[in-house]
Amino acid sequence: MTRPDDARWLSMAVDLAVENVSAGGGPFGALIVRGDEVVATGQNRVTRDLDPSAHAEVVAIRAACREVGDFSLAGLTLYTSCEPCPMCLATSLWARLGRVVYTADRDDAARGGFDDREFYELFARDRSTWQVLVEGMPTEAAARPFDTWLAHAAKVTY
Repeated sequence: MTRPDDARWLSMAVDLAVENVSAGGGPFGALIVRGDEVVATGQNRVTRDLDPSAHAEVVAIRAACREVGDFSLAGLTLYTSCEPCPMCLATSLWARLGRVVYTADRDDAARGGFDDREFYELFARDRSTWQVLVEGMPTEAAARPFDTWLAHAAKVTY
């Protein structure tokens, strides 16, 4: 469901992405909005920071959490220049964002040489077909962190 200011916020996200390319970064920009206020912005910093998790959306979410003083961004909106990759989408879910709005999609990202679409397709396949081996190994201590968590009286539930 589109809202009156969606196009304006998306235009700002695209501007952040274009500025980032001009500065040597990747073509992704994002901002977190509360009402009519920009709480935080983010640009892709993967190559600049040598951090594969420094996608524009994750950078914006981290900054917004610091700004609001909470790990929950419930009720806020993430506007991004491109459909979030699976990592950024999962981060948005963990942040409890109220909405995620994007303009370009995974096919546009693929045309630009980015793996977003490929990763979405990868998660739909059996793990035995993945290039990275992902395997579980149950141990006697596996449940201990969760047992400790459940017994901890001062835990902050999220």
